[in-house]
Amino acid sequence: MRRVIVDYKKLNKEILDLLVEKFPFGYEPEDIITFRNAQNEVIEAVEVRTEDTIYLVKVSKRLADTMESFQDDDSDFDDEEKDSTDTPELSDEDSEDEEEY
Repeated sequence: MRRVIVDYKKLNKEILDLLVEKFPFGYEPEDIITFRNAQNEVIEAVEVRTEDTIYLVKVSKRLADTMESFQDDDSDFDDEEKDSTDTPELSDEDSEDEEEY
């Protein structure tokens, strides 16, 4: 199974759907996983899964705001993401914000 750390800024519709489905009223402190990344930085994240991937989505105030906004108005994301419902592939540019663990 593939494991990916993703920043809220890089979320696509699929991951946002999973977050809102798993945490419809927001996440609680006990939902947060804390660990150190390869740069020895402390990372806090919540976990969501697809059939083949485990996502650790970095936690921040902005993530909560993004989830709330997405839940309130799903149509904005649908228009922007119509052609891109697949999981984003990692590139060299994304390596700072997304990393496999």
